[in-house]
Amino acid sequence: MKKYIVALDQGTTSSRAVVVDASGAVVAAHGIEFPQIYPKPGWVEHDPQQILSSQVEALRQAVKKAGIAPEEIAAIGITNQRETTILWDRKTGKPVCNAIVWQCRRTAEEIERLKAEGAEPMIREKTGLVPDAYFCATKIQWILRNVPGARVAAQAGELLFGTVDAWLIWNLTREHVHVTDVSNASRTMLFNIHTLAWDDELLERMEIPRAILPEVVDSSGVIGTLDKEILGAEIPIAGIAGDQQAALFGQACFDRGMVKTTYGTGGFLLMQTGEEAVASQNGLLTTVAWRMGGRTEYALEGSVFVAGAVVQWLRDEMKLIGSAAESEAVALSVPDTAGVYLVPAFTGLGAPYWDMYGRGTLVGLTRGAGRAHIVRAALEAIAFQTADVMEAMARDSATPLSQMRADGGASANEFLMQFQADILGVPVVRPAVTETTALGAALLAGLAVGFWESREQVRAIWRAEKVFQPKFVEDERAARLKQWHRAVLRAMRWAE
Repeated sequence: MKKYIVALDQGTTSSRAVVVDASGAVVAAHGIEFPQIYPKPGWVEHDPQQILSSQVEALRQAVKKAGIAPEEIAAIGITNQRETTILWDRKTGKPVCNAIVWQCRRTAEEIERLKAEGAEPMIREKTGLVPDAYFCATKIQWILRNVPGARVAAQAGELLFGTVDAWLIWNLTREHVHVTDVSNASRTMLFNIHTLAWDDELLERMEIPRAILPEVVDSSGVIGTLDKEILGAEIPIAGIAGDQQAALFGQACFDRGMVKTTYGTGGFLLMQTGEEAVASQNGLLTTVAWRMGGRTEYALEGSVFVAGAVVQWLRDEMKLIGSAAESEAVALSVPDTAGVYLVPAFTGLGAPYWDMYGRGTLVGLTRGAGRAHIVRAALEAIAFQTADVMEAMARDSATPLSQMRADGGASANEFLMQFQADILGVPVVRPAVTETTALGAALLAGLAVGFWESREQVRAIWRAEKVFQPKFVEDERAARLKQWHRAVLRAMRWAE
């Protein structure tokens, strides 16, 4: 009877549901976009109720499209945009305010204060993270300080905190389970990745009551049951992972040194480091990849805040393209960027720079520069930012990179994938199933309920669809990177 796994993939701009069969093939998928809210420059919010309603509707539509009975679904896995922060009332289930999205920079000053007080080494050592407004801790702190009544309610145990996975699980489970998995917990700046527990010193420093925090569970394991009213059947929810960790799993990066990049709204590179939490000396993050059967594995991570979002900007704000897919043909209509470089630091710069005050910069313009050059420069910028992170990873891990596995929406762009291989100097491999984030969540859930027997069985599911071989000679690669780094220097600390 049990022939399928469903993954809920709750992203920054849309909620998706994907139905997967035993071969790992996508049987059906449905996505629903929801509004982005920008109350002030640098602030980004979501309505938690819209996140929930869009995700429930995507689930129903995907199952309908697949033409399957809910009773045929063995389990549900959940993967989510990470760091986005929600607080809600334990009794009513109502959020106390909009979700503060991972991209939001409203707490930059608080981060500067923590650094000035000398907290950075302690935060890095315990959490593996660089102090940044990106993570949950200062977002929670902001809500408790600025939403009327929130602190009193939190101290009384009346509020619950969660990243998006916890918010969904609380609402989707019959039991109102309040949990998160280790991969999401490791992105809060409140979780000790060595003891695998919420850290009292960090909680005290941030003035966050322990009572609001979810229980931390394995990434693969049954944690609750889907409310029967949603699909008409009770289905175990059995896998949770933050979107980037889920993609690492979905790309079958099970061996130390394997690297994947997911090109979504942002660009996220993860390198598997096995059971060792490798401390970065080059501006990367040390994060929990997943925990299964009591075994915890780690990853080095570099975050590019703006990847696919720069293509959305070209389309929606600049009106230079009519669709994301059009960017490839426009970029290929010119032989190069004519010296134009775009640094899309719209919400600051992520790894390895960690500059909250960087801002978007377009340099090298001449009278002959036109639409196609800017579009091409935007796509090249995604690859340049990725190359910066890969270089930092190679230094941290002392492992020469042999290939990179690519997934996410922009991996469909052939120009981008080829330029990425050229600027990295290593092959870029695109898998047959590019929905690797959803696939990872499905695999984690399926392993928990015995739908798949072992990780080796899962490894055999992964297949390459296309390999992009690098074509640049080393001198050309070095010259392009040098110009890119000059452009980045112009963007840094602009809004300080």
